[in-house]
Amino acid sequence: MFIIQNLKYFFHIAYKGNNYHGWQRQANVLSVQEVIEEALSRILKTPVIVMGCGRTDAQVHATQFFFHFEVDKEWDFDLLFRLNKLLPPDIAVFEIIPVKDSQHARFDAMQRTYDYFIHTSKDPFLSESSALYMEKNLNLYEMKRGAELFMHHKDFKAFCKSPAKYRHTICNISSSTLFRDASGSKIRFKISANRFLSSMVRTMVGALLEIGRGKFTTEELNYCITNKELPEFIKPAYPQGLYLTKVTYRYLDIPARSNFLSVLQSVEEDWVVV
Repeated sequence: MFIIQNLKYFFHIAYKGNNYHGWQRQANVLSVQEVIEEALSRILKTPVIVMGCGRTDAQVHATQFFFHFEVDKEWDFDLLFRLNKLLPPDIAVFEIIPVKDSQHARFDAMQRTYDYFIHTSKDPFLSESSALYMEKNLNLYEMKRGAELFMHHKDFKAFCKSPAKYRHTICNISSSTLFRDASGSKIRFKISANRFLSSMVRTMVGALLEIGRGKFTTEELNYCITNKELPEFIKPAYPQGLYLTKVTYRYLDIPARSNFLSVLQSVEEDWVVV
């Protein structure tokens, strides 16, 4: 008896999220997953379903994202070229990587990194790639203390939009850092963990902004995380400032191909840790 084993591939991609209702396919709204599945189905002339490495909220970007799909036989043409030609300009495919049948884009990811960008003075060229908060006197030192506090906790139920859909709300945060640019008019929050919950990073930024405004303290933040509930005035930050920037696997750790910083800053070294 012969067992037919499907071939599995990881696709390394990036997308600008402004026009999409997140990664995951949903009824009556446009998603990145839907656009990719329809493009692949059209090229391969068979229905295609892909599995992403996670989810992103509506209008959130990804400068590194992976999905996998399986086929019963290899194509005999340049799929990378055809797929990029068919996809819209705000979705790019960088690599198609053969992987073992047991490897999984979502469940095997051991670390994810998000960056959130804020600009505090109006700039039409940043409107879709960074979040505008016209704040003149944010206390960056206190915001830094708040960012560092996240590393001392494990349960982030307080920051989860829909905790009931998760088996648990434990996240192992490996780094949490606040940056500013040389002029002080741009702020960057970078955080890495094994997993993130729905709206978690944006709600973290919302809390840090309230700390920066002096309306919330680091001590109150610590209390709220411990007691798993935030006050109602803490709102998720705007989605367009958020980027999924790195996804790491034990067997796959490659740099992002899209230089999102080129829009926000001339060189990455211009960002200074607060």
